[in-house]
Amino acid sequence: MRRIAIVGGGQAGLPLALSLLDRKYDVTLVSNRTPDHIRAGKVMSSQCMFDASLQIERDVGLNQWEAVCPPVEGISLTVPHPEQPGAKLIDWSHRLDHIAQAVDQRVKMPAWLELFEQRGGKLILQDAGVAELEELAATNDLVILAAGKGEVVKLFERDAARSRFEQPQRALALTYVHGLAPTPEYSRVSFNLIPGVGEYFVFPAYTLSGPCDIMVFEGLPGGPMDGWKGITSPQEHLAFSCQILQTYLPWEAERARHAELTDANGILAGTFAPTIRKPVLRLPSGKLVLGLGDAVVVNDPITGQGSNNATKAFRVYLDAILARGDQAYSEDWMNQTFETFWHYAQDVVAWTNSMLMPPPPHLLNLLGAAGQCPPIAKAIVNGFNHPPSLYPWWGDEQACEQFVGEKMTQAVAA
Repeated sequence: MRRIAIVGGGQAGLPLALSLLDRKYDVTLVSNRTPDHIRAGKVMSSQCMFDASLQIERDVGLNQWEAVCPPVEGISLTVPHPEQPGAKLIDWSHRLDHIAQAVDQRVKMPAWLELFEQRGGKLILQDAGVAELEELAATNDLVILAAGKGEVVKLFERDAARSRFEQPQRALALTYVHGLAPTPEYSRVSFNLIPGVGEYFVFPAYTLSGPCDIMVFEGLPGGPMDGWKGITSPQEHLAFSCQILQTYLPWEAERARHAELTDANGILAGTFAPTIRKPVLRLPSGKLVLGLGDAVVVNDPITGQGSNNATKAFRVYLDAILARGDQAYSEDWMNQTFETFWHYAQDVVAWTNSMLMPPPPHLLNLLGAAGQCPPIAKAIVNGFNHPPSLYPWWGDEQACEQFVGEKMTQAVAA
């Protein structure tokens, strides 16, 4: 029986641990928090997951909240008019081909941790540093680091060639609320792009107290939306959230008129630099550790791809481990496993990074055209489910012009 240790009980590590356990691997999972600690803690992410990722959870039997989590049925884009307060320069929406859903990780991760133990997995509760990794490497055939935070992640070398930014690009904040007015016609991720200020998006989700909405704020550093550091209480956090909406997005402020926090821990604020790390860590003993998920690919949440990336990476790693059979988990195999995932993830990273920069003219034209041409809006919206489908036209001016022309013709013909 092959022995595998996974450090980190999140969206990538836990499904991998459970799936390997189901296939009779001897699995050890290291977490620095108990299920009850996670439930009682602060929210960890916004985690809107699109259909391809939800299908992976279905395939491995980890879709326990599908029936109770509110659906996200579409995506909208709004840009306030720069010269007419309260008016919209761009405003369109389109349905997704398949629904998305967002389940609070304080709901998912404790349940999955408990399921792991119930199925006979070995759970170790501790912080993992070099000494702990060495111990795991000495007693397991493979050690995978799937934790996205902590000092141990920094042991993986930053991949300068694949990491566009060295500094955080946004001041980030989450606000989980009850009482938000629903959007007309169908539920959606309501994405608002405020030039020179930042971005705000909000969508339905499921938390410890049931259905809710998650507000996500992305402020340009040093700008008017970058005011979270001086906030000392949950109510102040909610008040600042509403103040931003009242100042820049009156239509969103109206929806939030009766908003209340889901709980005192339904808030989060901070910053991080989007980073790609090299996937293999060599310990002082010479033993190797393979990085997974946020340990090696961490994006800004502006495109909502974090949990989707983690889930798709888990699937790639699971397939690679199963295909390896009894062969050694060599450094070449580790690098190739990551490169298989990177073949997909490189477009996710490029797309996400592009959203953090001032949009070039072809993207402004594309986003504007989507309001007049439903086939363009449909392609953009469903790109959230599979970002490689946005290329080459998202990143190339000529390809974009051709794409817009083709879709306009398609719309006229319809």
